Amino acid sequence: MKAFCSLVLFFASLSLQAGKVVSDTIRSEILKSDVMYNVYLPDGFGQGEGRYPVVYLLHGFGQDYQAWSRDGLMRILADELIESGEACEMVIVMPNAGGSDTMREWNGYMNMPGWNYEDFFFTEFMPAVERKYRVIGDKQHRAVMGLSMGGGGCTIYCQRHPDMFSSCYAMSAWLGFSGENDYPKGSKPHLVQESMREHSAISFIENADEQTLVRLRTVRWFFDCGDDDFLLDLNVRLHQLMRDRKVKDELRVRDGQHNWEYWHQALRMALPFASRNFGRP
Repeated sequence: MKAFCSLVLFFASLSLQAGKVVSDTIRSEILKSDVMYNVYLPDGFGQGEGRYPVVYLLHGFGQDYQAWSRDGLMRILADELIESGEACEMVIVMPNAGGSDTMREWNGYMNMPGWNYEDFFFTEFMPAVERKYRVIGDKQHRAVMGLSMGGGGCTIYCQRHPDMFSSCYAMSAWLGFSGENDYPKGSKPHLVQESMREHSAISFIENADEQTLVRLRTVRWFFDCGDDDFLLDLNVRLHQLMRDRKVKDELRVRDGQHNWEYWHQALRMALPFASRNFGRP
């Protein structure tokens, strides 16, 4: 009985130490709409004036800002990693860049006709979020990561804005569009395909000049893709190009497919990766 009571008290203490996820909205003049987002706040947030490093965690195509909390169980995982010391205390921001109705709703992290999301993200969203949630707000304490379309989004954001992020962790990343194998079977054409073709992360590294390559080398890069993922070839191709251009990165190919089982495990590695690279020159 005594052991049982101790166990109950142990789990009660864990619940008291848990972080929380809050939903918020920002009005975008660029997008002419309200944009929802979720924010993970570590235990103790609000009990002082301390500032936190930040991770921007991007969802995939057909998903929304709630996907990482609902399907990826990110709060439980973040609590566990922070409690164990594998990850530092951080704010995790999950913006909305789409929804399940991919044919009638705007989707994607890149600028497209009528949907200048990249402009919104860097000129409206990031400044507002970082003021409101006491983020340190510099390159050394800011990371970006995501899955599938969000994996491509975080890669492209770091390519185009390497002065903004210390690290990039791309999971099952959609890195361009060159043929049928780059996208799930049965999907209909849509603007996001053209956007990924226009903003291809692979084309970017192929065409980067030396000055751009120097800036890319200031980011820590990690690509994580399953051996049965339809996007594996694109991830391997980008890794080979970056190696050839002497931009150091890490590539992990693990057993898995393009699904939440894989991304949950990827997040378990991604948050400690971001933590290790916070504060590094």
